[in-house]
Amino acid sequence: MKHWCILILIFLIFNLNLQAQKESVKDSTIQKIEEIKKIGTNDSLTISTITVNGNKRTKGQIILRELSFFSGDFLSRKDLNEKIKLSKQQLMNTSLFVDVDLVPIQKDNTVEIQVNVKERWYLFPLLYFKLVDRNFNQWWVEQHRSLDRVNYGIKFIQNNVTGRNDNLDVWLITGYTQQITLRYDLPFADRKLKHGFNVGIVYASQKELNYATGDNKQLFYKQDDIFVKKITRYDLTYSYRPDIKQKHTFKVSYNKEEIADTVNKINPNYFTNKATHFNYIDFNYGYRFFNADNNFYPKDGFLFQGNIYKRGLDQERNLWMINARAVYAVPVTKKSFLHFEAMAQFKSPPSNGYIDQRMFGYGSFQMRGLEYNVVDGMSGVMLKSTIHREVVHFEIKNPFKSKTHDRIPFRIYMKAYADLGYANLPHSIASNTLNNTVLHTWGFGMDIVSIYDFVFKIEYSFNQLGKDGLYLQSRNDF
Repeated sequence: MKHWCILILIFLIFNLNLQAQKESVKDSTIQKIEEIKKIGTNDSLTISTITVNGNKRTKGQIILRELSFFSGDFLSRKDLNEKIKLSKQQLMNTSLFVDVDLVPIQKDNTVEIQVNVKERWYLFPLLYFKLVDRNFNQWWVEQHRSLDRVNYGIKFIQNNVTGRNDNLDVWLITGYTQQITLRYDLPFADRKLKHGFNVGIVYASQKELNYATGDNKQLFYKQDDIFVKKITRYDLTYSYRPDIKQKHTFKVSYNKEEIADTVNKINPNYFTNKATHFNYIDFNYGYRFFNADNNFYPKDGFLFQGNIYKRGLDQERNLWMINARAVYAVPVTKKSFLHFEAMAQFKSPPSNGYIDQRMFGYGSFQMRGLEYNVVDGMSGVMLKSTIHREVVHFEIKNPFKSKTHDRIPFRIYMKAYADLGYANLPHSIASNTLNNTVLHTWGFGMDIVSIYDFVFKIEYSFNQLGKDGLYLQSRNDF
């Protein structure tokens, strides 16, 4: 009976709003493109000038950097339309603007492009409140909504400091974790806007620590009178962006980690070689490829991220790790699309250190329906497939007076999904039954997407352990 209910619900999801009226008013970009199309499709146009409007802080060169055409280009009407669409996507993906509009104005055989932008708020002196658990359900159910498992403080963020999409972060956090973070990111440091850097200092200490995995769940040790773990990190990253779709990063950092003697007695293999202090230098090369309509919630396009990580300069700290993540979204109809995601990770040589064995349940390596579980491994793969359909699209008036944020958009998508995964860990603990076996989950839910890359997910999932439940998430797909 349960399966029939699910099938009926999925059928309803993708048949909602089929009789909805077509939108009668198009934005000015589409209107202008249609006007150019009516004149003819065989003629070509020369881009005479490109003007930028609405950028009070952002440098004009940063905006022009994202365009896929230049003043003086000679393009067919079809190519111009495609490049205008791509340029709008690229500008929105900078996270600098809440709205972008590219308006082509034709005069004989030339066309002027007007780039109209609405900038975001860039200064965020915010009170910080965040759960330390891996997801909301784990905190609400397993940790009984304990406020001891919350970080709070002040998070000062100044985005677009000099108008070059550079960011300054100062975090003063207390609660579960005592943390001080200073970070400055300048993605475009040269005249050609291809080279950048990021520098950061992080100090953190905590009185509770996930020291091992048992029965497919995290095991914690807490000591109220002392900090059971301390971390200090200094890092420097160089970035190279040869074009609007690719980015290379080279990162080096120095790390100092220390755990209490009591933690080492409970799990001597938390670090490698039964150590309580772990100091090391690590290196990371990262590559990202962007070719989607929206990097934070892609409905059409392809995204890829890969990393090669090397820790340590000696055998005691030696670890290599290679991982990759790819997202592919393809439209099915005007309001529905398929979303595929694949991830893989491999570590070598095999390590007995617990910090080297974490796999499913951490970072982006999440399977829907296993929110209460973690799976350790030295290598692993994951495949996720989802079908979405937009059911509601509306805007509300901003209750606070704002020239650039007068209306707040919302889109609601219904979805159905299925996930597969596998994590390999030699000599795993007997109680951890999810290692070295095929993992599979499925479910259905709803995504709420709004301004500032906000994505809130409500999901009802089933897993291979025979358990099901409602899960709440607030995270982006990439």
